[in-house]
Amino acid sequence: MNGLLLMSLEEKMPIEIMYMAADNTITKRRIIVTAINQDYIKAYCFTRKQKRTFKLENILAVAKPRERKVANYA
Repeated sequence: MNGLLLMSLEEKMPIEIMYMAADNTITKRRIIVTAINQDYIKAYCFTRKQKRTFKLENILAVAKPRERKVANYA
């Protein structure tokens, strides 16, 4: 998990996370990590369209975003 977080930070690459909020709701977010410390990451969240802080212990999964396939009807 930390490898993808570091890659997002270093390469400004978007990643997807499954995150459990304080109210126990689980959301899928597409983010670019801007800072990492021992307990939190700071990231730009494409869902909220703003910078957000995420608790590392509440990040349930991290993955590279799936590429969207474009249909070629030509």
